Amino acid sequence: MDAQRELIERSIPFLTELKNRTAGETLEEWLNTNYAPGSDFYDNVSRLITQGVADGWAANIEVDGPHYRRSRIADPSEELHYFSITAVYMDSVAPFRGQYHQHPYGELNMVVPLDEGAELAGPRGWSGAGWTAPGPGSHHYPEVRGGALIALFYLPAGRISYDIEAPAQ
Repeated sequence: MDAQRELIERSIPFLTELKNRTAGETLEEWLNTNYAPGSDFYDNVSRLITQGVADGWAANIEVDGPHYRRSRIADPSEELHYFSITAVYMDSVAPFRGQYHQHPYGELNMVVPLDEGAELAGPRGWSGAGWTAPGPGSHHYPEVRGGALIALFYLPAGRISYDIEAPAQ
């Protein structure tokens, strides 16, 4: 089995457990307790997605140059309880903002730092290794600082919207 298929296979029991939960602060806390770095799931999936970025099958489409890339790994399907799986690679020591977007049904986002000190901004502030879980209807700029990381995210129904306008600064 190739690494991409293994990542999908390892995600199925995880998504089976989460299919009837709603993204938000409570789920984020639960994920950071039950699927934190050091857990079998986090460690194996982070190894696979890191390998995927290095091998070029994950986060391989440039959004804003080589420091900001993404790609969908799996479309929503019955097998995945109608979640999609997407990987984003971001690399910036100084804070960097990606594309403003909305999560119509929320997002489960596994943060995998590649550089020590790399962090992703989540709804509850900056996050290193672990999880963020923006709730349904949430919208934001993805932001990175401190180096390179991968954000592996699971979207209910594969829903993400880039046609929302960012608020005036």
